Amino acid sequence: MYTLHINGKDYEATEDKKLLRFLRDDLHLTATKDGCSEGACGTCTVLIDGKKVKACVPKLSTLEGKNILTVEGIPEEEMKIYEHCFAEAGAVQCGFCIPGMIISAKSLLDVNLNPTRADVKKAIRGNLCRCTGYKKIEDAILMAADFFREKLEIPAPPTTLHMNEHFKRIDAAEKVNGTGIFADDIYMPGMLYAKCLYSKYPRAQINKITIKKALAHPDCVKILLKKDVPCNKIGHIKQDWDVLLGEGDITKYVGNALAVVASTKQKSLQEILDLIEVDYTELTPLTSPYEALKGDAPLIHEDGNIMSRANLVRGNADEAIKNSKYVVTRKYKTSWQEHGFMEPECCVALPEGEDGLLIYTTSQSIYDVQRECAQMLQLPAEKVHCHAPLVGGGFGGKEDMSVQQYAALMAWYTKKPVKVKYSRQESLNYHVKRHPMEMEFTTACDENGKLTAMKGVIIADTGAYASLGGPVLHRACTHAAGPYNYQNIDIFGMSVYTNNVVSGAYRGFGVTQSCFATEMNINLLAEMAGLDPWEIRRRNAIKPGDILPNGQTADPNTNMEACLDAVKDIYYANPYAGIACGFKNAGTGMGKKDIGRVLLSIEEGKIHIRTSASCMGQGIGQMTLTEICHVTGLNPELFVFEHADTIRTPDSGTSTASRQTVMTGEAARRAGEKLKCALDSGKTIADLEGQEFFGEYSAQTDPLGAIKENPVSHISYSYGTQVIILNEEGKITKAVSAFDVGTPVNIQSVEGQIEGGMVMGIGYGVTEEFKCENGYPTSKFGTIGFMRADAAPELDVILCVPKEEDKLPYSLGAKGCGELCMIPTAPACAHAYYRLDGKFRQSLPLKDTYYRKKK
Repeated sequence: MYTLHINGKDYEATEDKKLLRFLRDDLHLTATKDGCSEGACGTCTVLIDGKKVKACVPKLSTLEGKNILTVEGIPEEEMKIYEHCFAEAGAVQCGFCIPGMIISAKSLLDVNLNPTRADVKKAIRGNLCRCTGYKKIEDAILMAADFFREKLEIPAPPTTLHMNEHFKRIDAAEKVNGTGIFADDIYMPGMLYAKCLYSKYPRAQINKITIKKALAHPDCVKILLKKDVPCNKIGHIKQDWDVLLGEGDITKYVGNALAVVASTKQKSLQEILDLIEVDYTELTPLTSPYEALKGDAPLIHEDGNIMSRANLVRGNADEAIKNSKYVVTRKYKTSWQEHGFMEPECCVALPEGEDGLLIYTTSQSIYDVQRECAQMLQLPAEKVHCHAPLVGGGFGGKEDMSVQQYAALMAWYTKKPVKVKYSRQESLNYHVKRHPMEMEFTTACDENGKLTAMKGVIIADTGAYASLGGPVLHRACTHAAGPYNYQNIDIFGMSVYTNNVVSGAYRGFGVTQSCFATEMNINLLAEMAGLDPWEIRRRNAIKPGDILPNGQTADPNTNMEACLDAVKDIYYANPYAGIACGFKNAGTGMGKKDIGRVLLSIEEGKIHIRTSASCMGQGIGQMTLTEICHVTGLNPELFVFEHADTIRTPDSGTSTASRQTVMTGEAARRAGEKLKCALDSGKTIADLEGQEFFGEYSAQTDPLGAIKENPVSHISYSYGTQVIILNEEGKITKAVSAFDVGTPVNIQSVEGQIEGGMVMGIGYGVTEEFKCENGYPTSKFGTIGFMRADAAPELDVILCVPKEEDKLPYSLGAKGCGELCMIPTAPACAHAYYRLDGKFRQSLPLKDTYYRKKK
């Protein structure tokens, strides 16, 4: 028996377990998050006798007689200061890391109310964040120090809200004080825990699966095999993903599940799995696209090893290159990248009604979860009710199913609540990654440095399943020529199945890879033409009325030139500054159905904002609230933003392709206009009790290869330039982004997205490396190279807002920024190092740098 003093109360424990498990599983103090259980991420940080400690490390037996404080134990008046400062500074995005950050902040401010930024960086060094880039968290802690030191009063909230303003996010407080619920925070009476048995090999024939010993385990409730799955093929776009593999099947990667076990105790799951006996015949895996393309290669899928092709041809690239003064051809290679969202994948499923299911899940679209789980169980979609708690980051990595299908399947069979959660290592090993790509690009210009043509070949490794590999390849091709004004283009791409970890959606969606190749080629052309890298980009920058390389006419809101002009001085002022440009579509486009929907309902005097648009941290609630308040003039305090729910909220599509600000933002504006019309007729909110106001927006675009002079591939584009500055040692000291993302919705949110994207992009370029060797992922969460606060450089964001008369005619002029913010970063890093040491690097992550020394 152990006695623990937690938040001023004594608790008794009969079992010596990790403190984190006791806090969460026994006491349900869920503000202390489980991000890795490896001591690496800091989401479980608590104070023990005033010192910050990661709760996943110590056992209860070491803590008797000590005072333990979690976020729930911080006094209310003190917490109000943290809530205000973190919201005011824009420090809260997905929120999963924030309670741990609060504890680390308190450990500093309890002893030092005059901290420097360096003090703050040191204090939060043990806390990872993948959303913010740390700057606004540091700002929040420094602001809190001012409030505590000067005993400042929290100001009253404004009663109006408009576009392009600073305003505290609608969802900030619950993420700061820890009351917001994520999927893993859900506990239910009689809940079972389930876990999958995964393949031992990336490619092997399964001869026999024996579960007799596992079934005899006293905690085992149920074991499900392939024969128990009504429909065994699911998939986000292409239905090629096996739910379970069985005897006689050949595994496609180490993430293939062979069985699902359910237990009454979470700690017993691995014991049960270890009792399942599997007889394999190991086979040689295909671990590169080139192996998979060989004539004698075995088929990974019945329809072949080429998952997708893309081809974009405009003008006559061969002729233009032949007649060009300067031509450069280079090969480039990029590798996997791990999303590293702070919340591991988790799902809780339970019976609902006589023959339905209720699924609580972390995902980027509850309607995608509903569709795929209904398909697997062969149920009508309306029988699968999906609800989204808070989502702790996504960046594309939560578009595909991961654990949802197994929770749903086990709940369907057992008729009990079931929780399935990836461990952090399982998340690393089995969920999708950024696509590795190998590229050969030829780029040409005339004697004045005007770009004339480009040709490119892109080979992408999509891994074992399609995932989002098709659209990712399309974006890599359609954006490959960059945000410049030339029209002779010939790009061919293939996405190839291998036995590697699956590649899928990732912030930037293929454009990060092709942008790297094009921007590097442009640097070489600049040298040939006797121009500097800023000047060649300025001469070729797309402007309103010009034709993009993909054939689309640039809209009046195009502000690429202003982005370059904004960084001109800082680029020329630093000898080791690297520069790169990028652009990114908003919306799925390419002729696909793309609809945003928002429903406003007046309930008990409050206006409920209802949309399924998934918020993984980007601020969907604040975005829709701002659009509506801007057109109605109503007090933001009147509104309630509901979590996505397939019964309550209309389908607004997947949170992907930087689409929600434009698509759902315009739907919100339209719903707001209808509400305003009702109010303008002389009615009050009370008069409108029970009424609903629906907004919908559908984007009309043209498919890839449309036979039109100027096809509209996407409804809008955002543009930007980044500058990366090194010191003489090669350390990145500053990153500057000048971006055209239209009219900012919420200034803190836009800046925070861009700052976080820059740091993630620096990771992609220089510090992070995810390894998959011979089909086996070998990376650990703590050693991938995620940038921490004390290593993050100074970040500067410049917003280049188009003129009022030129702004996008949708969503009050706002455009997406969530992906663009990391697209130019890696090539800007490469260019900075080229200026430092003269080495032209053609692969990512960059080798032989301050961060990755030559071995």
